[in-house]
Amino acid sequence: MTTPQTCSAAEWQARVDLAAAHRLAVHYGYHEGIDNHFTLLLPGHTDRFLLAPFGLHWSEIRARDFLVVDFAGAKLAGEGPVEDTAFHIHAPLHAARPDARCVMHTHMPYATALSLLEEPELLMASQNAIGFAGLVALCDYAGFALDSNEGRRMAAALGEKTVLLLRNHGVAVTGKSVAEAFNTLYFFERAAMVQILAQSTGYPLRSVPEPVLSHTVEQYTTSAEVEGLDRIELHFAALKRMLDRREPDYAE
Repeated sequence: MTTPQTCSAAEWQARVDLAAAHRLAVHYGYHEGIDNHFTLLLPGHTDRFLLAPFGLHWSEIRARDFLVVDFAGAKLAGEGPVEDTAFHIHAPLHAARPDARCVMHTHMPYATALSLLEEPELLMASQNAIGFAGLVALCDYAGFALDSNEGRRMAAALGEKTVLLLRNHGVAVTGKSVAEAFNTLYFFERAAMVQILAQSTGYPLRSVPEPVLSHTVEQYTTSAEVEGLDRIELHFAALKRMLDRREPDYAE
C-alpha cells in the first residue's frame, strides 16, 4: 500500500490531487460509476502514469489506491485491474504529449450531447466558450479503444490542442497538472451546457462578434492571475477544501 511514508512528497501530492478530481467528478455528475478514466504522469517521469484500478466507484477512490502503469502496460505499483480502454487511450496520449501530464476522459452529459450533433462545434456565443477558442479538436468515433492504434489516432487528432471532442462518445481534456485539467473539464462542460440549453429553445444563437472575440481571447491570458495568484490553482484549492469538509478520506 502506498502511503506518505512510502513515496516522495511529490508523488503523494499527485495522488491526493488525482483522487480529489475523481471525487469532484462524482460531485458534478461527470462520472459514469466505475467507467471513464483520469490519469497523471508520475512526478519525475514521462513514461508511467497513475491510474485508478478498475472496479472502484469514483466516490470511493483514495490517494493510496492508484496504480502506477508504464507505457508498455506493466503494472509497477498498486493492486487491481488495468482497464483496457483506459490504457489504450491514455498511454498514447501521454506519449505523444509529454507536456499534457494529466489526461481526463469522460462522458459528461452536455459535452457528450455536443459531440452527438452533426456539427459538434462549441460556438463562440458565451464567455466560457471563448476561453476555448482554437483549443478544441474533433475525432470521429471508431468503437471501443481495445488497442493502442485507437489511442494513437486520438493523439494525432488532438495535436497541440487542449480538448479532444470525441464524436458520438464524449471528451478528453489535457493539462499540465490535475488542477489545470480539471479546470478545463469544468468550464468546457459549463460552456457546452449553456450552448445546448440555448439551442434547445429553437432560436438562433448570437455569436460574439469581432473584434470583441479576439479581445476577450487575449483577456483570458492577461487575467490568468489575481494579485499574483493563479486562478486555476485557486479554483482547485477551493474545490479540495470543499472535499476536506465533506469527504476527507479522499486524501488517505
